[in-house]
Amino acid sequence: MRNATLRQLRVFECVARHLNFSRAAEELHLTQPAVSTAVSQLESHTGLALFEHLGHRVFLTEAGKVTLASARAIIQQVRETEEALASLGGAAGGTLNVAVISAGNYFFPGLLAAFKKHQPNVAVTLMVNNRDQLWRNLADNIIDIAIMGRPPKDADLISAPFAPHPYAVIAPPDHPLVGKKRVAWGKLIGERMIVRERGSDNRATFDETNAEMKSKVPVTMEIASNETIKQSVIAGMGLGFLSMHTIAPEYELNRLAIIDIIGFPVVRHWHVVHHRQKRLPPVAEAFTRFLHAEGAGLIEKLVHVPNIARSKRKSTR
Repeated sequence: MRNATLRQLRVFECVARHLNFSRAAEELHLTQPAVSTAVSQLESHTGLALFEHLGHRVFLTEAGKVTLASARAIIQQVRETEEALASLGGAAGGTLNVAVISAGNYFFPGLLAAFKKHQPNVAVTLMVNNRDQLWRNLADNIIDIAIMGRPPKDADLISAPFAPHPYAVIAPPDHPLVGKKRVAWGKLIGERMIVRERGSDNRATFDETNAEMKSKVPVTMEIASNETIKQSVIAGMGLGFLSMHTIAPEYELNRLAIIDIIGFPVVRHWHVVHHRQKRLPPVAEAFTRFLHAEGAGLIEKLVHVPNIARSKRKSTR
């Protein structure tokens, strides 16, 4: 192991976390052959296989499990050293390690760009995950802070809301319920309802809303992509339950419509979350302060939420 490089350890840790070479390549912005080469080089240093392949699935070997624990300890030690050095210069330098759920794709790059105008020397490492993956990355100390709609109720996490997050039921513009006033939730029974996968913020909010209503609307289709849900609704495959921060372009072009359901939009909040025992580096603390001071206003500017959200906003959490 004495000739192993930090890059090889980082690539190995990413593959071990996903148990998938393609996903690791995507996260690291590398080609899959480059990822495979880095792992092979590390295996040549250890003299043992770190992964085993059974069919199309990848598993850690016993040697891989031992190496993973050490790799994470080394990576963490390097990160702490970088953070300590960055702290000498305050928040003006260092790396912001942050992750956001996929609905944040529609505004989060704009928030980062605005923050970097204040802190131009800050580097950013950004991950886009679903809710369960964000929680695992926080627990494994892969990221410093996470931006999500529904933080897990865990004593080891500290979370704080910084902006409203409305949800609505969307439909093709020619759907019979579009244009009707104060539609009951129960009217959706019998409709084909398309929602995100379990483990996502979207699905958790839908399930919670469904449980609070007198009528229960069954899920017809699960799709692990906001964009694919929108295209499926546009194609007439059913109704969708989505964050209103994801639908503005299609709504403004009249490709999607919003059903006026009693009690909607359902409004939750965007939260900034970190592990309670995590010592946040100065850049992460500065970004957290920035979100609380400017996040809500910037999101309003970056994402033109349809007027129904502004006129009927109902804060619940």
